[in-house]
Amino acid sequence: MGASFDGNDGNDGNTANAGSAGNATSTSAGWFFADRVDLPLVTEPDTGPNAPSPPEPIGSLPTINLPWFPARNWSADWYSWLALNDFAGSGWQATIKPNNPPTGFGDAWMWPNWVPYPLPAGWSWSVPEAGSIIQGEIASLVTAAEDERADALAEILSQCYEFISYFLNMMTARPGAYPQTTRVLSIASLVGTFVAMYFKNLYSRPRPSQLCPALLPPIEIPGHASFPSGHSTQAHLMVLCMNDVFNGLLQQATMIDDLWTLADCIARNREIAGLHYRSDTCAGMALSYWIHYVLTSAGQQTHYQQTVLAAAGEWQ
Repeated sequence: MGASFDGNDGNDGNTANAGSAGNATSTSAGWFFADRVDLPLVTEPDTGPNAPSPPEPIGSLPTINLPWFPARNWSADWYSWLALNDFAGSGWQATIKPNNPPTGFGDAWMWPNWVPYPLPAGWSWSVPEAGSIIQGEIASLVTAAEDERADALAEILSQCYEFISYFLNMMTARPGAYPQTTRVLSIASLVGTFVAMYFKNLYSRPRPSQLCPALLPPIEIPGHASFPSGHSTQAHLMVLCMNDVFNGLLQQATMIDDLWTLADCIARNREIAGLHYRSDTCAGMALSYWIHYVLTSAGQQTHYQQTVLAAAGEWQ
């Protein structure tokens, strides 16, 4: 995990994840506090300024009448599941239509950035029109492994299971000081993974190393299909969501350009590692625009939209 996490920031920074999906779900163990074997803390006498005489065990003190779990007590990774629940119930599958992108998408949604949708009859990753493109992509990955992998290896390993820390560090932010910003990044990470997995199952594209075993990725090959790239989807969606946070602020233009370049590098490292084709990366970027379009549309995305407003206040 990146050095930007404090270790005891309420577990906001513990976003390491299973399955090499990028930043999917928390696997943090949380804090651990030892207690005495014979007499636990609840048996200690009350020594506070309001202690009765004679003192009573602190376990008998009256409890505070707090009938709900405070909203601020939701850690970033778990709060993101509330936003995912909003997203999942929004009918997003009917909204994300690659052949009819929103205004401003340009050619980002077209092949080779994205395959035809829905899959035409008889389509597979081995049909002639795909074969020549894939051969070219494999050749590019072989060259990248030869020329770039040694230099990129540290980042490949570091970004395998989480990269929220990279975004926070670039913004000179820490989870404890910017909890709402951390929530925005966690929401983008989880929702991006959720949608990417839907399309991975739909297209079921083999990993590059299945077609060219000599690529031999330096990390465990994720146990899910290749297309689109989850890392690319998550990273670029994080930037789009941070653009919402920085909207109208002095640092918006420079910060977003820096963060977008970081997202490109994170996605590119997956290609250098031999885990993704270039078209996987481009598709993930295009998909991030669609997900952001849904997140910012009027409707059920209340947790995301409220968090963006709260996060913007952290930067003012």
